[in-house]
Order: sequence, then C-alpha cells, then structure tokens
Amino acid sequence: MNTLLSIEKRNAVLNRMAELLEQERANIKSTNQQDMTNYSGEDLAMEKRLLVDDAKINGMILSMQQLASQEDPVGVERFHFVHDNGLKITNKTAAFGTIMIIYESRPDVTVEAGGIAFKSGNKILLKGGKESLLSNLKIVSLWHQALEEHNISTDWVKYLNYNRAETQAFLENPTQRVDLIVPRGGEQLIAFTKKHATCPVIVSGRGNNFVYISKDANLQKALDIIINGKTTNIGVCNALDKVLIDSNIENWEDFAAKLVDELQKYKVEILGDEQFSKATNIPQIESDLIWYEEFLNYKIVIGIVDSNDEAIAKINKYSGGHSASIITVNDEVAKKFMEQVDCAAVYQNASTRFTDGGQFGLGGELAISTDKLHQRGPIGLQHLVTNKWYIYGEGQVR
Repeated sequence: MNTLLSIEKRNAVLNRMAELLEQERANIKSTNQQDMTNYSGEDLAMEKRLLVDDAKINGMILSMQQLASQEDPVGVERFHFVHDNGLKITNKTAAFGTIMIIYESRPDVTVEAGGIAFKSGNKILLKGGKESLLSNLKIVSLWHQALEEHNISTDWVKYLNYNRAETQAFLENPTQRVDLIVPRGGEQLIAFTKKHATCPVIVSGRGNNFVYISKDANLQKALDIIINGKTTNIGVCNALDKVLIDSNIENWEDFAAKLVDELQKYKVEILGDEQFSKATNIPQIESDLIWYEEFLNYKIVIGIVDSNDEAIAKINKYSGGHSASIITVNDEVAKKFMEQVDCAAVYQNASTRFTDGGQFGLGGELAISTDKLHQRGPIGLQHLVTNKWYIYGEGQVR
C-alpha cells in the first residue's frame, strides 16, 4: 500500500505542474507537432484529439490550478455510528492505491486524468497510444520534475511505453500492484481492457447521444442545440449523433428541411429513417443497426417518432447510456423524459456537449463512466476514492 502524500505536497506538485506547463508551452507544442507529422491515419477525430494547441494547454493549466484549490477527497467522513456496546464506528474515504489509465491519442489526459488520480492520493500508471508518444513523454518529464523538486519519488507517475502484446501481458499478470484501471478511448480499447484486466475497470467514453425535439419545443433553440452538439467537436464522447423529431410538431417537414439546410452548411453527412428521408430527399438508413453507432465524425441520423413514449423507448434501446436531451417548454414532459431515459446525463433545452467534469464544476474528470458502479457520468476528484471502516474499541468482544 502507498504511503499517502500529505495534501500540502500533493497540491504543491499540482501548482508546480501548472507553472511548468506554462514555461514549456512552446516545447510541448513543437513536440506535439512531431507526433502530428508522424501520424499517418485517416481518422479525423483521432487527429483532433492528438493535437495540442494553446487552448488545450490553457485547459491543462486550469485543471491543475482547480485541482490544487479543491478540498482533499481522502479521509472525508461519510458515516459515523456508536454501537450500544460503546464501539465507535466511522467510514472514511480512502485512496485506491495505484490507478492505471489506458488512453488513445489525447496528451491532455496525461495531465488532467493523471492530476485527478494524483490529487486523490493514488500512484499513476499511464499507458498512452503510440501516436501521442512524444507528447506524452514530454508531459511525463514535467510530472517528474515537479515531483523531484518536492523530494517525492518519480514512481508516483510512471509511463508504460508498451505495445499491444506487452499491454495485454501486463493486464493479465501485472508486474506491480494495480487497484483500478480506467480505459479512455473507443469501444475496441474498452473491450480489450475488460477482457484482459484482473482488477476493477471503469468503463468510459462511448457516446451515441440523442436529442429529442418534442411538439412543445422552441424550434430555434432546437436548431442551435443540434448544430452545437454535432459540429463543435466531432471527436468527443459528448458529441451528438442522433436526432428524433416528434411528428406532432406543426409542419414538422418545414423544420426538417431547415435542419437539413443548416447541417449541410457544416458539411455534415445526413441520413434519415423512412419518414424523414421521404420528407427531405435525404438518403435513407440501410439498417436499424446504425442507431447503435457512435460516429465521431461529421455524420448524423435523424428519425421521426409519434410520441414522447416512443422517443424514450428508442433512446433506451439504442443510446450508449451517456447523454440525452429533450427540447421542450413543457416541464412536466421534460420531467418524465429525464426520469425515464436511462443515461448518465439527461438534459432539458441544452446541448449534450456539456457532459464534462470541468463544465459540471468538478474541476476536470478522470473519465465519463457509462457504468452504474461505482460512479456514473463524469468522474471527478470526489468520486475517485474508495472507502474504509475505522472501528475504535476498549476490549469489546462479540
């Protein structure tokens, strides 16, 4: 078990990381450009996640500063009970120990997820993708500098430069203790991790998010929310993939035509179900299986439903359990939708793009969990802890 670093030391390292990221801004960007040049894939979403620009570095710095200013999540009392026999029983939050983060193409994860794991008292094992190796190694060197300057072992943040076979071997038979694994990436990465891991895994990252436009919707807001959800960042799990339109909207065909016009301005590939396709001359989907897909691209599927219940049922059948939004001015309708849709985050009149630890006031996130154990949705600092029972007696026996 790790000896827990004091909260003062943890905060000092995080504050120093913020300073080093600013000092090394130019070097981080130039190193990242080497990764960008070396990347030869056709995946536009992967390329967006791989790029480190000033905005991303600003985000990394802000996350370090926010984490350093937050309360210590370790040692928080959750429950207290005094037994009839005088035993004092307390439950407190505790660090997991060592957390392994496996991720693809996103150098900012090396900072932000690493920072959350570190602040919550854990050692970190980082296993990034080969496409972001140089950027990741550069950032890890800053972690090591910040640790060494505070007389802390660099073992607290380790980078595992493993290929797929080496990663599988480590997952199946770790050469050191690992208490929790967080895969951040596509479905293949998550399935690979779950298949081979020998310790708990937090499943994170699959989107396939829905917006439902009910008959009581403000249609201009609906349009703005769909454009925002689909086009601002295609490579993230909170992006929008599916739209359902209530056929009870007056002249829904006119709205459908306007929506197609707007999406085409952003060069979004649009597919529709039979009704939407007939109304707009948009290509029809070939199979209902497409409703299950997360696109991570300029692509959207739009369908028509005849009731709120049909929309809820369709979302519960096909969505990834991440985020869903209803556009309506009717709060009763929204309440039913939000209670019955089985997603980690449910919205009324807002874009799914807000499902994010930073946007939810958590000061960043380790992951966005679509599992129901032990935490659902953005996993922030306060969620990245387990718990432990402390019992104080004076010789009591049972």
